[in-house]
Formats: sequence, structure tokens, C-alpha cells
Amino acid sequence: MSKVFKVTPKHTKRTNGTVLTPEMSVTVTTLQHTSDPFYNGAKEIKETYMRIYTFDFQKACCSKNDFEVRKLD
Repeated sequence: MSKVFKVTPKHTKRTNGTVLTPEMSVTVTTLQHTSDPFYNGAKEIKETYMRIYTFDFQKACCSKNDFEVRKLD
């Protein structure tokens, strides 16, 4: 059973020529039953940010602490 999460950056982050702003929120569906979308190295989050915003999650050195996660029903 998959779960849906809304992931929103907490603040503006500028790293390695990339910019992440709080307006860049995404909705992510995980493939496995989990309470944390960062459980598998944030694979779904990385793919979603790249697809929607062309934002490289790894290049920006993002971590779980940079985001606010809310579970959607």
C-alpha cells in the first residue's frame, strides 16, 4: 500500500549553484508502506524534484532536516 506525502522546504537554500525555495513543494507517493518518504535515500523525492523543477537534490546537498513533511490522506 502506498502513501502520499507533501514535502515542503523549510527555508531558502543556495548551494552549488542551485536554489531551493519554500514555494517548491511537491507531492510524493511512496511505493512501499512507510511513515517517512526519506526511508530509501529519498528516491521518490529526488525524482519528483528533478522532473518538476529540474532541481538536483543531491547536488544541493539536501537532507531530511531541510524539509517539512506532511502526510496526506
